[in-house]
Parts: sequence; structure tokens; C-alpha cells
Amino acid sequence: MAAERDGERDGERDGERDGHRALGPGTAGGSRRSAPSAPGQGVKENARRRLREFDVRDRFSRLPLPKAAVLLPLMVRGGRLHLLLTVRSMQLRRSPGQVCFPGGKSEASDKDEIDTALREAKEEVGLQPEKVEVICRLVPGIDKMNHLVTPVVGFIEDAFQATPNPDEVSEVFFVPLEYFIKPLKYKALSYKTSSGSLTLMHCFIYYDQEHKKSFKIWGLTAHFAVFLALVIFGERPTFEVDYDLDNLISSSENYFINLYASIYERKKSNL
Repeated sequence: MAAERDGERDGERDGERDGHRALGPGTAGGSRRSAPSAPGQGVKENARRRLREFDVRDRFSRLPLPKAAVLLPLMVRGGRLHLLLTVRSMQLRRSPGQVCFPGGKSEASDKDEIDTALREAKEEVGLQPEKVEVICRLVPGIDKMNHLVTPVVGFIEDAFQATPNPDEVSEVFFVPLEYFIKPLKYKALSYKTSSGSLTLMHCFIYYDQEHKKSFKIWGLTAHFAVFLALVIFGERPTFEVDYDLDNLISSSENYFINLYASIYERKKSNL
């Protein structure tokens, strides 16, 4: 699938979405750069520029799979990018106690994946949509229930204080984004896809000083976090990934297309 990465995509973005900010032409990440006006502004500007190159917009949205979306909330702390993560409540039927991003299934009232991600983040951790600077949508993934899961990336303020909904979230914590390319504790789990090919599942163990405990980050959550770090930093990780790092845009899309094709073929064979 051809990747369209020219400047006209910026002009096509919605200038103002209901209740949250979106980037448009002439914003940070373009050719004109100004001196940082606040601590961490340079870090944000570089991240915006990189992320906009990888924005898939709605190019995968029409695939015939049930839809879901997650918000990948970025925050600058001490001049470094951090990623907000949650721990699912033990009361939940599916994946209780697992680390994940705010998110969930799309509802009929959602305009798109961005609306889904923002709505779920508000419901789960009290993050108001207007407090999120939405940057882009990255290449989606497919979860074990065969939902098409779109990662939506946005910046949140460093003053944000989460108010977890106890019915859905038991804890909220932050991880420095570079941990997902240079981890202290990591292992790769190899598993076979439905098409019979072998792929990697990343598994990170992160010790959080604030909570004085370790969190296990794996599966699709780790997959999205790794890809986000690869996009923003443009560095080679200390572990192997399934992408051609010299052609990250095309190889990441090809990876997803092959995954989708294997699921589609399996569905046809079951008819």
C-alpha cells in the first residue's frame, strides 16, 4: 500500500475538532522553527514533526473489522517524554490487572477513532478531551478478539492529575518513552500467528519509583509503545523488532497488511 507523506496532508487535517485541538498547516513541525517558549517545547516540536510523517489518518478505518482505539498520552517531564499507562481493574472480566493505554471499543456516537480514544480516556482517567493536543493516528494493530485497534497520539499537560474510574482502572503511572527502546528489563516472547509465521511479542518490566513497584508491559500495549518510541527517536533499540528500521514507514504498514491478510484468509477458510 503506497504511503502518502507529502505536505498536503497537513492542509487536509481538520482545523478544529469538537472539544480538542488538532494540528494544521504552519504549526510546529513545519519548516519554520521558533525558539522554545516553554520548557520541553523543543522536545515536543521534534516529536510533532516526526509523528506527522507517520500519520495514517483514516486509511485503514474502512477495513471490515470491529473498531477500537487507544490514546497514547505523551507528557514532558524534566525535559523528557513520558507515556501515560493504566492498570486494568481486577473487577473486569477481560484482562484484569494488565497494563494498557486508555481506550476501548468504538460506539455509534463516535465520529472516528480519535473520538473513541478521547471519550475512553475521559471515562477511565478523567482526562478532558480539550486538554489533549491530538497529533496523529499511527498504524493500527489487531487484538486477540480481532478488533482493529487504532493508536491515537496526543500531548497532555504536565500538570495533569489522573482521577481513575475504579470500575475500569486501578492505577495510573508514567514511563519515560526511551525505556521502550533502551529498557533495563526486557524479554522477547516468540509466538506463531494464524498464518503460521513467527513474530515477536515485546515484554518490559518497569520499576516505578512513585508507586515503589514493578509493572509488566507486554502484548499490543508494548507493541504500540515500541513503535511510538521508534518513530519519535529514530534510533535503533537494544532488542530486535519486526520492522526494517531503514524503511520504518513502509515496513510498519506492510507488517500490518500481512497481519490483516492472515486474519482475512483464516476467516474465509472458516466460512
